[in-house]
Amino acid sequence: MTWPDVYLVCFVVGFALSLFAFLSGAFDWPMPHGFHLPHHFPHAGAGHGAAGAHAGHGGSGVSPFNFASAMAFLAWFGGVGYLLSSRGNVSRLAVLAAAVGAGLLGALLVFGFLAKVLLRNERELEAADFRMEGVLGRVTMPIREAGTGEVVYSQGGTRRSCGARSDNGAPIARGAEVVVTRYEAGIAYVRLWEEFAREEENEGGSS
Repeated sequence: MTWPDVYLVCFVVGFALSLFAFLSGAFDWPMPHGFHLPHHFPHAGAGHGAAGAHAGHGGSGVSPFNFASAMAFLAWFGGVGYLLSSRGNVSRLAVLAAAVGAGLLGALLVFGFLAKVLLRNERELEAADFRMEGVLGRVTMPIREAGTGEVVYSQGGTRRSCGARSDNGAPIARGAEVVVTRYEAGIAYVRLWEEFAREEENEGGSS
């Protein structure tokens, strides 16, 4: 295999896989594990007084060594290398240097696009974003005495629901605003937000 053949293979593989990755993201095609562009997971913590969950802050978590950048390097490396090597009047070392430089430039451009445009609002997930204790919710199915109902709440920027029981066994009417005191086996144990806030105020006044 000659050098032009090597460059051509690199270009074809890099371009084809880059196109496949783009189409898989646009049309939600399945891809093998690891062969995908990073996805958005924007999250925002929600708080309400003393019961709010505190979310951390972070920037884009995309690594420079990702699949999209690697395929861009391969395509640019192969394309420039093939064009220069097929001319016949450029030394192999000069062609190789130019191809590597073009590949790095292509990878840098793709990484910059991912970090600055596609993933500019992405941040690292933190355990506090999914901590149930302290989450504020609203009862959608009444909680009977010592029974189970349902609450809806917002967490990680998403509206969710789960089964709920009263923390002290007392019934809670539909529409009541509650705060989660603990979460066990998929069930949120809740108290009325008014009671929780009143106790917080009393504890603060007595200290």
